[in-house]
Order: sequence, then C-alpha cells, then structure tokens
Amino acid sequence: MTYSILVRDRATGALGAAVASRFFAVGSLCIHVEGGVAALATQALVNPMYAVHAMPRLRAGAAPAEVLAALVGPDPAIAQRQFHIIDATGRIAQHTGPGCVGWAGHVAGLDVSVAGNMLAGPQVVAATRDAFLATSATANLADRLLTAMEAGEAAGGDKRGRQGAGLKICTADPYPDLDIRADDHPDPLAELRRLHRVSLERYAVFRRFLAGRDSPYGELDRTIIEAAIAKDGRPQT
Repeated sequence: MTYSILVRDRATGALGAAVASRFFAVGSLCIHVEGGVAALATQALVNPMYAVHAMPRLRAGAAPAEVLAALVGPDPAIAQRQFHIIDATGRIAQHTGPGCVGWAGHVAGLDVSVAGNMLAGPQVVAATRDAFLATSATANLADRLLTAMEAGEAAGGDKRGRQGAGLKICTADPYPDLDIRADDHPDPLAELRRLHRVSLERYAVFRRFLAGRDSPYGELDRTIIEAAIAKDGRPQT
C-alpha cells in the first residue's frame, strides 16, 4: 500500500522522510523523524508503536539493526510488517516480511533507504532511490525527496492508485523543520509540492528563529524575524 524514502543530508546533518500511498493520512502513521537521532517508517501492516519504542533506543545510541531486530523479532505479525530506519550517522536497517502484499521489498544506497509494498514492481523503489542519489547534494532537501518520490510514482507507484502522502525533515531539533501532508488528494505528491512552495514564503524563514536545542527561547525580536522574511522569503511565482 505504500512506498517511503528515508535520507540523511551529509552537508547539514538533516534527516528526512517521505511517503506515498493509496491510504488515507499515510503521513500521520508511517513516517517519523527526530533531528540528530533517526528517521524511520513502519508500513504494510503498520505498527505505529515501532516508532514509539524505537526512538528512545536510537536516541540513546543503539544501532538501527539492533533496534529493528528487537522490535520486529518478537512481533507475531513479523511476516506482514515492513520497517526501515536510517540514523544520524547514516546506518540503515530494513525489514520486509514475506507476508507483505506484493510487490514488496526494499533497497538502499549511500544515506538513503527505500521500502515499499503493494507496488507495481521493484522498479518503484529502485527509481525512487536512484532519483534521490542523482539529485545535487546542494539542492533543497525537500525538493530532493519530492523528486525521488515522483520518480517512484512515474515507475508505477502504489498499484492501487494515489490518495495520501507526507514529508518530514528535521535538522537539529526533536520537532521538524518541515512537516507537510496531503491526507486525501487526487494527486498528493503535487499537493506536497504546492505546500512546500507555500512554506518558502514565510514559514521556512520563521522556523529558523524558533526555540530549539541551540536556543531555548528562540528569537524574541519580531523586527529581526520580519527583516529576515523580507530578505529570504520566496514568494510563489
């Protein structure tokens, strides 16, 4: 029902995830990202508790392979689960149970993990990975993720069609730099593109000044924030 991509940006340390599916509000359940820790996705027969239990262990420094094995191993539905993780150092762990609805599988590359099930074929995950790796490392990470997901859709995507999509990016903080979703849309990836463009008008700049790990209260002078938005905001064209 789903294909997802998890990535690490070596230049900035940002972690990102994107997902698309013929499933309502897929972004709310499947992808989870915490800055400086990890990005992960639980799909096929989704188990949202994987994220709840995985993030504290990953935050404490456990290896993704260790965390994945600890959660998937005792799960009685292991054969129907799909789960993958990339951590802040680029380590990847992946699981696709043999009972996932075909086509189902996963691939990986440098700083990128892709997994999917109920897909048109293996070309979907391969195209998603390859498109991400082919994009410039200096490009905006959201653009890179969307380009990768669009390549997967062009290769066949979810064989049942389209409905929902989501994208999350975190750099340094436990809450996201960007978190956008299209829960029920005829072209959810195009809607994510639109939402990303809207975010660049004000939100992306405003987000830089919020409280975070490096600033417990954030910028308090609104004139500084508005001046930065006037300088760096990108009105839609």
